[in-house]
Amino acid sequence: MIIFLAIISFLYVFLLLFLLYGLRKLPDFYGKNSAPKTAFSILIPFRNEAESLPKLLHSLKQLKYPTELFEVILINDASEDASEAICTSFISENPQLNVSLLQNQRNSGSPKKDALTTGIRAAKNAIIATTDADCRLPETWLQNIDAIIETEKAEFVAGPVTVIPKKGFWNGFQELDIFSLQAATMGSFGVDLPIMCNGANLCYSKEAFLNVNGYSGNEGIASGDDIFLLEKFQKAGLKTKFLRSRAAIVQTTLQPDLKNLISQRVRWAAKTSAYKSFFAKIVGLTVLLMNLGLVMAFLGFVTGLLPLQALGLPFLLKFNADFILIYQGARFFDREKAMKTYLFSSLIYPFFSSYVAVISLFGGYNWKGRRFRK
Repeated sequence: MIIFLAIISFLYVFLLLFLLYGLRKLPDFYGKNSAPKTAFSILIPFRNEAESLPKLLHSLKQLKYPTELFEVILINDASEDASEAICTSFISENPQLNVSLLQNQRNSGSPKKDALTTGIRAAKNAIIATTDADCRLPETWLQNIDAIIETEKAEFVAGPVTVIPKKGFWNGFQELDIFSLQAATMGSFGVDLPIMCNGANLCYSKEAFLNVNGYSGNEGIASGDDIFLLEKFQKAGLKTKFLRSRAAIVQTTLQPDLKNLISQRVRWAAKTSAYKSFFAKIVGLTVLLMNLGLVMAFLGFVTGLLPLQALGLPFLLKFNADFILIYQGARFFDREKAMKTYLFSSLIYPFFSSYVAVISLFGGYNWKGRRFRK
């Protein structure tokens, strides 16, 4: 057990240092003040988002981008609340915007992929941008995506996502987790081995989407509309970029309680076994074994089977490596003060992560009032 902990700790620290190297390599992007050229179709699937939609729709109104160069396609996924009525009212009250409302056409076991496919079929423009109904968009969102498309000729652009901060321990815990995921995402793009992206801030060529057969091959997996598409673009040799710009940060809402947080993380983790990228599999396995190893070491220590050093040394290695990575994420989002919850979060995280991983491997999850199996 001690030898296992030593090996996995070494691999874990090496992996995080590699991602930190990639994070340093990935440059900040500053768009030129040139006239916008790209025409976007913004796709927004929603289900039971009556509470969040008004803020998202308001942020759409605030976009500083020529209205003739973007359309908004809202896709209703069988909402049971006032979401559809909110969208209908927004459309009638804002005739200056090109907004349409569609009903999701279900064809698979993944409602969100079906909704996005429904929207893509109806999209009039060559570039697809996606976000989620519980998000808020920055005013310069499309400007920055347009700039990186024109500058880098990218056919797939992933952008930064953070949460709207709120007080409370579990809210702080979620925020630090997002910082770690975003820092790892940027680091992986920096070494040209992208392992993650977030559909809340994503953009890609419609033609390229069709050429790689969209979501074909993973329709049975409820989540993964973002990462599986990224893997397909990478495999096809298409140019993928990360838009490292504070002016392009999309904000999303925190999960309201621990139960919903676990459900969300199980949903995210459930797709990892279907990853095609070897590097992504190595990252996922290393992180899983590191957290499980710490849980096992803790149990070994409290039962007297392992000395304190067998738990303390791996924990300190992980604690320091994680701190550096998460701090870099917090600094990018200008939220260094969120690090005040890091100590307690680091104590809880191995148990939280291990529980989520085990549930995702052997069970299903509930999301938006639906039950999904692995």
